[in-house]
Amino acid sequence: MVRADKLIASNTALSRKDAAKLIRSGQVLSDGIPVTSPDQKLSETALLCINGRTVAAKKFVYLMMNKPSGLLSVSRAPTDRTVTDLLTPELKKRELFPAGRLDRDTTGFVLLTDDGVFAHNILAPKKHIPKTYEVRLDTPVTDEMARGFAEGTVLADGSPCAPSVLIPDETDPFSCEVVLTQGMYHQIKRMFGVYGAGVVTLHRSVMGNLRLDPALAPGEYRELTEEELQAVSGR
Repeated sequence: MVRADKLIASNTALSRKDAAKLIRSGQVLSDGIPVTSPDQKLSETALLCINGRTVAAKKFVYLMMNKPSGLLSVSRAPTDRTVTDLLTPELKKRELFPAGRLDRDTTGFVLLTDDGVFAHNILAPKKHIPKTYEVRLDTPVTDEMARGFAEGTVLADGSPCAPSVLIPDETDPFSCEVVLTQGMYHQIKRMFGVYGAGVVTLHRSVMGNLRLDPALAPGEYRELTEEELQAVSGR
């Protein structure tokens, strides 16, 4: 939360003094509600209307969310709840969308943004942004699985997968980490299916070089810093 006059000045060509004058004259709305004082605290993601002109307080928003199970990773769905249903009314107005999808029952790191160029850049196959998943199976992890993943698993329908990394959990024979650079439909479940293994739980823990904040409980989210955005994109 920041002062109204400061927020306006940082996102327009107005000085804080001029912003204060507009506020006092009743010409500023924040998410449709009149701003009455220059020192009134506003959300950094507010939609401002200044003298009849709409201004987004931030050009783009980037959120890290710890997706809970049971939600769709889409902007909206006719009958199902989606990750955007967890957002505040102010953020919903920005029409954020998930940059990449997780299955309904998969949990973990979802990046929500309204920056289409950034989303395309981190999802484009040529970028090869790695994503790390914590996996628990209904059967023990085997050396055959690890070798097959490293060589590039061929799915049951003949689709070839790019080489990936499988790291067994030394304390739990049913668990492992998988690092992918692809995003095929149900890819991890289908890869383990080749070896007769079923996925019990699947959790995305890392995108690029950025790990999901452990302080975020399922359903919680926060904005990313500039340094964290660079880590997601692998820079």
